[in-house]
Amino acid sequence: MKNTLRTPLNVLFCLLFLYCSCGQSSDDNAELLEDDTVPVAELPDVNAPDYWDDAVIVWQDEFDGTELSMEKWRFETGSHGWGNNELQNYVENDNVEVSDGTLKIIAKKEAPGSTGGTYTSTRLNSISDFRYGRLEIRAKIPEHKGNGLWPALWMLGSNIGTVGWPACGEIDIMEYVSFSPNEVHFSIHSTANNHKDGTQVTSGPLELETIEEEFHNYGVLWTNQYLKFYIDDITNVKLTFPRPAVTTAENWPFSQPFYFLMNIAVGGDWGGLEGVDDSIFPAVMEVDYVRVYQVQ
Repeated sequence: MKNTLRTPLNVLFCLLFLYCSCGQSSDDNAELLEDDTVPVAELPDVNAPDYWDDAVIVWQDEFDGTELSMEKWRFETGSHGWGNNELQNYVENDNVEVSDGTLKIIAKKEAPGSTGGTYTSTRLNSISDFRYGRLEIRAKIPEHKGNGLWPALWMLGSNIGTVGWPACGEIDIMEYVSFSPNEVHFSIHSTANNHKDGTQVTSGPLELETIEEEFHNYGVLWTNQYLKFYIDDITNVKLTFPRPAVTTAENWPFSQPFYFLMNIAVGGDWGGLEGVDDSIFPAVMEVDYVRVYQVQ
């Protein structure tokens, strides 16, 4: 219902409010949280050296047991190229395994004439979504055998169904392409910064010689003021994206909930730049855990 002023008292209140607001500096009143109740100046200092010391785990999957938790994950399926001309068909169940304390996401080359398509893989989305925190995934990239793989650990804004991509925002916690071994990439995408326009914010290729042989921790420190991407330890930051001084929905869609995605794509505009070597299949990405820490 639209509010209207009905009494002189209401008019007086509004005039006083406007007067007080005009008396504040732009810095004091520039940024409010999305509920418009707590000025950022009254929040903990997210840049303090010890800020993340108080973070506690609020959600996790350690992949114990022998089955994927359908209370925590859902399959996203299809073979329509996923906006990147990818070749795989994402299917349920057949390309995922939980055993020995890890999740295995498996990309396969199917037999000729298979109804599943030439290549199959798995794309998992978390059912829960999150807003701010230390978000960390411990994983091992598929063994390097040749070109054509594009595994990723990433996040999308939960409003993608209403605003679409890239307006929803994208946080790439880890991306890898097998034609460029021993390297990892971190990126963010938004309407103002995305790879379709060549304006994405990215670390570029970062050397990580054991990426295919060993587990590493890939994480992002996410607050209302920055995104910081790290490898193995939160002090080992490889990319920082500060909140723009003038914030818009186009350049900072990162003040809303996001959900996790984990997948192996085959080919595509980036993963397939140097073709697909069919001898590399099956290819397995292992995930030891997914954890979300937040400062309470």
